[in-house]
Amino acid sequence: MIDAERVEPIASTLAADGYRLAVAEAGDRVRVTITATPEACADCLVPKDMMRGILGHALGVDSAMIDLTYPSDSADPSSPSADPSSLEERGSHGPQD
Repeated sequence: MIDAERVEPIASTLAADGYRLAVAEAGDRVRVTITATPEACADCLVPKDMMRGILGHALGVDSAMIDLTYPSDSADPSSPSADPSSLEERGSHGPQD
């Protein structure tokens, strides 16, 4: 079971940069979704492998058991920001992008 107290410091740090964190257990895996607010700092997210390590340590689980979704993962595939190396959040908020 995920301990909310262990998630809070990471959620607070991400919130300061304009991101929201959602953590859910899915069988023997942990599903983590990071979404961007309109004020999100596109350069503030670390690479996914590094974030998995941070999350694994904070949550007390093997980082290989974490399914991590970043804002760019849900971007329109035809959008330049859909490139996995791009952390810029575009395309998920529709026409204003």
